[in-house]
Amino acid sequence: MKIIACYSNKGGTGKTASAVNIAYGFVRQGRRVLLCDLDPQGASSFYFRVKPSRKLGGDLFFSDVKRFTDAIRGSDYEGLDILPANMAFREFDIFLARMKQGRSRLKKALRSVRRDYDVVVLDCPPNISALSENVFKAADVIVVPVIPTTLSERSFEQLLAFLKDHGIRRKKILGIFSMAQATKTLHVETMARMREAHARYGLDIVVPFSTDVEKMGLHRAPVATFAKSDGAVAAYDSLVAEIERRI
Repeated sequence: MKIIACYSNKGGTGKTASAVNIAYGFVRQGRRVLLCDLDPQGASSFYFRVKPSRKLGGDLFFSDVKRFTDAIRGSDYEGLDILPANMAFREFDIFLARMKQGRSRLKKALRSVRRDYDVVVLDCPPNISALSENVFKAADVIVVPVIPTTLSERSFEQLLAFLKDHGIRRKKILGIFSMAQATKTLHVETMARMREAHARYGLDIVVPFSTDVEKMGLHRAPVATFAKSDGAVAAYDSLVAEIERRI
């Protein structure tokens, strides 16, 4: 079982859209997939029409295997299950701080489903916290969507510095450009500069700005299910292929 995290320390970068479309992309490849929604807002759960599981609160996520597995729900797509978020997830950092070996608790929780899935996709909240440290340690690949703007570039560099300072392998990072517009000079210049400075961390895949991706919330479905010819679909397919190559 491989663990793919969709993470950004900056909000609004297309992180959840990436998680949803990566999960669906692996299902289309015939993999058994669990999408684990770690963001208390529950956006990826919403996209797949799955309601929160109120029974999985507090430290039970990390300490009660039966509650964890019972909270998993099926989706409308064969081979794709969802572990939905709920608002209690906002307290994860408090419980992790109290637990022994708190920095590896997420990986231990996910081991309980390792025989049931080929791939686990984590949709992570946009911050650097005890939970995100768990994510960094558990993940085989960390997909980081970056809007090609100055602030997103700065956030990406802050993430790389954090990983270096905490002894976490930066080779796990797979940066992608998100919501990119080739007609914007700033976007073009930022992508060129970041590729030159951070070539070892991917940044070859460009997910273009797309109104169809914005409509995922309206359709409550991955973009490939209702807009197959959209350029973002091809970009997400390329992303899945690159993740498969890495794992």
